[in-house]
Amino acid sequence: MAGAGVESLIEQQLLAAAKLVEDQVDAHIENLERMDEDDLDALRRRRLEALKKGESEKQGWLAAGHGAYEELPDEPGFFAACKKSKNLVCHFYRDSTFRCKIVDKHLQLLAPKHLETRFSKINAEKCMFLVKKLKVRVIPTIVLIRDSKTVDYIVGFDDLGGNDDFSTEMIEWRIATAEVIKYSGDLMNPPDVKSATASKPIFGFNKEKTIKGRNDDSSDEDDW
Repeated sequence: MAGAGVESLIEQQLLAAAKLVEDQVDAHIENLERMDEDDLDALRRRRLEALKKGESEKQGWLAAGHGAYEELPDEPGFFAACKKSKNLVCHFYRDSTFRCKIVDKHLQLLAPKHLETRFSKINAEKCMFLVKKLKVRVIPTIVLIRDSKTVDYIVGFDDLGGNDDFSTEMIEWRIATAEVIKYSGDLMNPPDVKSATASKPIFGFNKEKTIKGRNDDSSDEDDW
């Protein structure tokens, strides 16, 4: 009997939800029917302007190096990239570190997907001033930058499940927690649910740190 009562309650809730959606659709149709030709023309113009603005923004991103995962040649190149791009993902790598190849693979896939953000890499051994300034102690480290400020770091693979076979969706989710890419998924639940938990605090880092560095002293098996 109790089970039948629960089923009845669920059915009522579903019917109420369906009725709400139906009412919203009807209201939208009614608004469209009330529009005269001038209203429709104005709506078309606004949509066209939005499309033009979006295309112009896209071209600006491409001109700034977005859409491809590329290496920054040196420290001046890094600072220039910070200045040109509102959102920047920069992988500090070393040729002899195998895990950097894994990061490369995933970021190459994400770069064309997220045109709003520039994805780059820089050889840590060739930019020691920058490494010390940002206090990069572990390779690989991914520095996440917004408005020329470091807002977060992904140090090693601990935030990605602690193993080498995490998915591209997992690192995409992790980057999205720093709000440097547009993300349509659920930030409260990482894709690789078996290897990470969303209840973890902001991964040991304070948000909105300046480019001068970070205040974390943690280490990883890839310390150098």
